[in-house]
Amino acid sequence: MKPNTEPLVNRPGFWRVVAPLSIGTALLLLWQTVCTLLEVPPYLVPSPVVIARTLVADWGMLLDALLVTLKITFLAFALAVTLGVALAFVFVQSRFIEISLFPYAIILQVTPIAAIAPLIIIWVKDTTAALTVCATIMALFPIISNTTLGLRSVNPGLLNLFRLNRATRWQTLWRLRIPSALPYFFAGLRISSGLALIGAVVAEFVAGTGGTGSGLAYQILQAGFQLNIPRLFAALLLITLTGILLFWLMSALSRAMLAGWHESEMG
Repeated sequence: MKPNTEPLVNRPGFWRVVAPLSIGTALLLLWQTVCTLLEVPPYLVPSPVVIARTLVADWGMLLDALLVTLKITFLAFALAVTLGVALAFVFVQSRFIEISLFPYAIILQVTPIAAIAPLIIIWVKDTTAALTVCATIMALFPIISNTTLGLRSVNPGLLNLFRLNRATRWQTLWRLRIPSALPYFFAGLRISSGLALIGAVVAEFVAGTGGTGSGLAYQILQAGFQLNIPRLFAALLLITLTGILLFWLMSALSRAMLAGWHESEMG
């Protein structure tokens, strides 16, 4: 394999990394400068330096809380993917099944999780299970919607070719519908992973559980009650970075699976 002699600045991936990092760095410098020049108290708006110091000082406590939130997020995400894909396969078997059940999937999407989370927490005695259910409801719809759309979005010419060659329903599903649905499915994963994190945080806010089982949302609540605004911002930073990392992981998975054959990840 020949080494890539193209200048670094001309490579497509260079500006994808440098451009957002440059803007983020500029915003952080502006934030730090404004806080320093105006002498803004940390209990109002802490500077990035103060937030970084708090993150280091409280790292043990915040890390434990982050692991709790990640546990709920990953459980909910895995459950949402499993249920969402299964329901999508059921929906594409018949238009009648789809039009009968799809409205209930929409109801799950439009119902505010903060409104039903207290009921779920009352009904489900185990706190982890209750929080997982809440986050799963939040993350479920994009998987159902995108996967169903992908399974339906089949090239009519290819579908007629499969019918002409007397392909079975299983052969059509495995060799035509599933490959056609993969780009839509991975797009749903990128959305659902973030929603699973949001659902976990919202459910933790509602549950308000403390002690060793407390997540980042509880730490945010406690920091607000104690007027420890730097710790509040540090916890928010961890949630934000976690969401970015989840999106990046799903994007990397999409590129790995689609780069060799689908135009959405080529070039």
